[in-house]
Amino acid sequence: MTDQVNRPDFVTDDHLEYLDALRESGATNMFGATPYVESTFGMSRKEAMAVLMYWMNTFSERHSDD
Repeated sequence: MTDQVNRPDFVTDDHLEYLDALRESGATNMFGATPYVESTFGMSRKEAMAVLMYWMNTFSERHSDD
């Protein structure tokens, strides 16, 4: 049984799709993706880190059919 990860209110599908595409592009190691999210979405570092952590924590759940 997996623990459900609560999605922060400000995390959108656009954020998750952007991070999926960034991962696919190989432009950066995903542990270094926070500045990309900050810049692309005009977020604070704290918000961008929360988006990235949510993306990481739910990646396998969202891509279980890959």
